[in-house]
Amino acid sequence: RIYMSLCCLLTFLSLLLGEEMSQGLFAYTKESFPFQPWRYVTAASFLGPPSIQSLMSVYYLYEYGSTLEKTFGTSDFLAFLLSQVFLLSTLAGIFMTPFFANSVVTAMLHVLSRQLPHQNVKWLIFTVPYWTLPYGLLLSDVLQTQSPASATPHVMGILTGHVFYFFNT
Repeated sequence: RIYMSLCCLLTFLSLLLGEEMSQGLFAYTKESFPFQPWRYVTAASFLGPPSIQSLMSVYYLYEYGSTLEKTFGTSDFLAFLLSQVFLLSTLAGIFMTPFFANSVVTAMLHVLSRQLPHQNVKWLIFTVPYWTLPYGLLLSDVLQTQSPASATPHVMGILTGHVFYFFNT
């Protein structure tokens, strides 16, 4: 709940500050850690300017983040979030991605899809097995943006979610 509240707060703050100012304040850069440690948290929590995509990401955080916390427990959920910030900040430096909150959402979905692969879940208007959920989200974003580059945050989330699931089980 705290992570979801932080995501909503940063989205609202970006609306007040404007896109250029929020890019400068929230973005992750390789030189961030020694002088500006808050950038790790903001880069992992900023979903972008208010849009349908950011609204859906908040819904996914609420729906599937609470399911992940109930499935693994609060301490493992905190370990999940911390490991995602660490792993995704490393991958964000490699792929030159300034924000990775969408990757955290995809990682949540991927970990749940590995834990409960054959359980059916309602996604938008479809009932699908959990194992298809992160790939459906990836495909829907690629189709909405009409650009294969929009798959990058989802691929990063699937990779880091798989690393967490591999070491957690």
